Amino acid sequence: MVDLDSEVPPLPPRYRFRDLLLGDQGWQSDDRVQVEFYMNENTFKERLKLFFIKNQRSSLRIRLFNFSLKLLSCFLYIVRVLLDDPTQGLGWSPIIWVNRSLPLWGLQVSVAVISLFETLLLSYLSYKGNIWEQILRIPFLLEIINAVPFIITIFWPVLRNLFIPVFLNCWLAKHALENMINDLHRAIQRTQSAMFNQVLILISTLLCLIFTCICGIQHLERAGNRLTLFDSLYFCIVTFSTVGFGDVTPKIWPSKLLVVIMICVALVVLPIQFEQLAYLWMERQKSGGNYSRYRAQTEKHVVLCVSSLKIDLLMDFLNEFYAHPRLQDYYVVILCPTEMDAQVRRVLQIPMWSQRVIYLQGSALKDQDLLRAKMDDAEACFILSSRCEVDRTAADHQTILRAWAVKDFAPNCPLYVQILKPENKFHIKFADHVVCEEEFKYAMLALNCICPATSTLITLLVHTSRGHTAPWEAFRQLTGTKQTLNRESQQSPEQWQKMYGRCSGNEVYHINLEESTFFAEYEGKSFTYASFHAHKKFGVCLIGVRKEDNKNILLNPGPRYIMSSTDICFYINITKEENSAFKKQEKHRQNHESKLSYHGASRLPVHSIIASMGTVAIDLQDTGCRGPSGATLALPAEGGKEGRRPSIAPVLEVADSSSLHTCDLLSDQSEDETTPSDDEVSAGLEYAKGYPPYSPYIGSSPTFCHLLHEKVPFCCLRLDKGCQHNYYEDAKAYGFKNKLIIVAAETAGNGLYNFIVPLRAYYRPKKELNPIVLLLDNPLDDLLRCGVTFAANMVVVDKESTMSAEEDYMADAKTIVNVQTLFRLFSSLSIITELTHPANMRFMQFRAKDCYSLALSKLEKKEREKGSNLAFMFRLPFAAGRVFSISMLDTLLYQSFVKDYMISITRLLLGLDTTPGSGFLCSMKITEEDLWIRTYARLYQKLCSSTGDIPIGVYRTESQKLTTSESQISISVEEWEDTKDTKDQFSCRGNHRNSTSSDQSDHPLLRRKSMQWARRLSRRAPRHSAKTAEKINQQRMNLYRRSERQELAELVKNRMKHLGLSPAGYDEMNDHQNTLSYILINPSPDTRLELNDIVYLIRPDPLTYVPNAAPSRKDSFCNTVGQDTREETQL
Repeated sequence: MVDLDSEVPPLPPRYRFRDLLLGDQGWQSDDRVQVEFYMNENTFKERLKLFFIKNQRSSLRIRLFNFSLKLLSCFLYIVRVLLDDPTQGLGWSPIIWVNRSLPLWGLQVSVAVISLFETLLLSYLSYKGNIWEQILRIPFLLEIINAVPFIITIFWPVLRNLFIPVFLNCWLAKHALENMINDLHRAIQRTQSAMFNQVLILISTLLCLIFTCICGIQHLERAGNRLTLFDSLYFCIVTFSTVGFGDVTPKIWPSKLLVVIMICVALVVLPIQFEQLAYLWMERQKSGGNYSRYRAQTEKHVVLCVSSLKIDLLMDFLNEFYAHPRLQDYYVVILCPTEMDAQVRRVLQIPMWSQRVIYLQGSALKDQDLLRAKMDDAEACFILSSRCEVDRTAADHQTILRAWAVKDFAPNCPLYVQILKPENKFHIKFADHVVCEEEFKYAMLALNCICPATSTLITLLVHTSRGHTAPWEAFRQLTGTKQTLNRESQQSPEQWQKMYGRCSGNEVYHINLEESTFFAEYEGKSFTYASFHAHKKFGVCLIGVRKEDNKNILLNPGPRYIMSSTDICFYINITKEENSAFKKQEKHRQNHESKLSYHGASRLPVHSIIASMGTVAIDLQDTGCRGPSGATLALPAEGGKEGRRPSIAPVLEVADSSSLHTCDLLSDQSEDETTPSDDEVSAGLEYAKGYPPYSPYIGSSPTFCHLLHEKVPFCCLRLDKGCQHNYYEDAKAYGFKNKLIIVAAETAGNGLYNFIVPLRAYYRPKKELNPIVLLLDNPLDDLLRCGVTFAANMVVVDKESTMSAEEDYMADAKTIVNVQTLFRLFSSLSIITELTHPANMRFMQFRAKDCYSLALSKLEKKEREKGSNLAFMFRLPFAAGRVFSISMLDTLLYQSFVKDYMISITRLLLGLDTTPGSGFLCSMKITEEDLWIRTYARLYQKLCSSTGDIPIGVYRTESQKLTTSESQISISVEEWEDTKDTKDQFSCRGNHRNSTSSDQSDHPLLRRKSMQWARRLSRRAPRHSAKTAEKINQQRMNLYRRSERQELAELVKNRMKHLGLSPAGYDEMNDHQNTLSYILINPSPDTRLELNDIVYLIRPDPLTYVPNAAPSRKDSFCNTVGQDTREETQL
């Protein structure tokens, strides 16, 4: 056997020495071969090709050198022309021969040799098998014409003065410039605008044409007029500009022929160049071009990323963004993958927007498009979801990818992201500000059932408003009403608009306490003391604070919170303090006059979460019958029956624990909760307060609320079907003591969790909890089975499947028609509706013959013409909180750029977040026993001194005095039948005849047929007695007089009887159409309270005042406090 080791030659010394240094001596005898790898072929041609063509930087240098040579040759030609004497020759000889000095000839020959060598080398390197393709190229032919004659003169000196058209090198210089620009873009890894390239080509083509014409005319006219270069330039400019003065003209035919050829070339080449330029210009207009790097470094801009840009979305963003004075100098760069539509283009052409808004067509997922938008230099990036998509989850996925792309490209750019589904929120947790649409939507819908018009309250607070004061005189003319100087004129329809419009201008602002004139004097005093006295003195409402070393905002931390100089104060006012002027003299009078004008978990099934929360009828059978608006402020025992004014305790600078009873909310203050009722004992149900054991999605804030000890079986959640645990098949059979809350939705999504939690919050007494019924389909039979006839509220959620329609505003068509049907069938039902487009609010509770609604429609048009951001705010359904659009909360995300605390405050108000020590939003109703307080300022003092509550607004309902409308035409048959007095009966008949005359006049044929039928009936029954004829006539009159309202009532009653339901609860004639409701945010201190006013309160957290409070799910706080609270505000 041959020894292989002996046949292997030893390694070179350098390898052995290296191994010795590395200590790897065991591998000294191994077989090792050094291999070199090449990226290209290791041939001489390939190396030259790599240097001259493939390598970007070296190729750029070569082309720059070639461009310089061509320009040098043109310059040498001009020098030769200037040094030449055209008078030496005769005849045609000056055209063939020129005077060229020896140094000039040497320079031109050197340039020609270098150029020819470079051209031949590049032709050889780019050769691909077809030699004629290389030879017949125009640049190669021009190079041969300009270089070869000079090389010939080296060997034939007689030809040194031969004319050579060196000026044609300008076209070779143009060609080299184009290649150089392309290599420049490759070298710096930057895609320059095609518009720039095309403009450069056009300019260079025009210059080459003019230069060729100038040199050609000048040379050919050496045998004619002997023009100079300047005369030739003058002639070319005059000729190409189509002026043609005629003072300079060519004399010989060769020059004339050249002019004809150049004009023909110009007529062919230039239009092609201009066409390409125009095409690129239109394409650039569509794509938007680039945002200037210089502008990005010197000016501030924000980027708006959307899937598709609609005109409503654009105007909402621009109006809200530019409503702040310090944002007037900002630019808005819109990055959208779709082409700009006609409406958006027309708006962006308005001078006010064209100077500040830049539209770029591109995708946020491309770094090139983000570079075009200068995302790395942007002050903020707003990423909005497309809520009109059929698949909202897919829309969220697109939003998530855009957020990831922006964060990867520009990590330091603040992100403001809008997401649709709450379960997708944790993917964009890194964003600076996030607004989840379904979270806010369901939370507002839930609070609308507890605190009326919460959606309107939040919408007005987050909008930048100018204090919309309704044009009173214009509205008076529209409605046809007259103003009289009496007490009733103060309650005219115009007055509520003035009060409501002025108070809608209130917004949330912030200021440092030590820098504030409003609150600086309250340093070291309690929060409630500062809030009450600031409202009394300045008319501002202090609602929350934030410590300097803490990021959490505390809404109404309570009377035990002591104000510090470093605290950030959050307050509600018409304008911020920095824009206010303070006058010490006559301050009280001026303030009075100014305010007198406005009075982690896994994704669980939704049914599992609902069952653990105890939101259906099973866990509410022990609830009391007291309504949610039963809270009162009891009259003081002292002086209550005397004639003098009852006194209110002063608000203390420092809290006195003996005078505060806020923690009473932890106990339900009713014996039926501390002692279980018979129904509860029989049902074996027990209740506790704690945190929900399951979370439907990652990122939901835990909320302390009412819970069941054991989860209800899924079969018991079906209200319309019995199971082995109970046999009820309709809501009436459950025997609810409280009215229902019905939610009509398309699917039971995870966002429904945010609807349930506020309605089951721990601070709500158990006797006020309402059963919640989820209705996934709403035909009439299902509505009747789920108890719509005795429901407190019905919430109609906009269906996702109808949000995408061929016509944008038709997305709400199905929802609007369904709600209108409910409104006509159940007029006394309180319906809360969500719409996609705010403009469709005018169709809610639509009445075609209502003059008042028509006047409001004209008023809305006038407000829109004035540029109002909330032109629809005077619509009665919106003012009353019966309808809202989630798109109105888009401004919440826009405002966060200036007010970074707005999302946090809104989430605290809606109960989406719970911060220890922060209060919550609730309401109380003003009853007859509370009217002794009289004014809003005294109510403020009463609340601050007793319970520490902070009032922020009033929800007021007034009777609406309408003119003749649809609701006033119909007359009850029962009233007409029960009339005993002949005079009253005659009067009723007269009124009926007047009220129905319009309908009869509209249908004369129907009236004629009815009379003919009556005569025919009387002829066919001559033997009938008078009593029978009277009975038939009475039936006919009853059918004729039956109104549409009565027909609908009869339809509903018959259907209930068919389903085996009792129609006793159906109040068919209870119509609430003659009332109007509106909100007064932070009204004036001297605003008088009225009966049935609902006051919005921010109540301090009761858990803050419980010593060593450690709430658990199985413990109840019913026995924590047992003091008498008859003089306190209760929820």
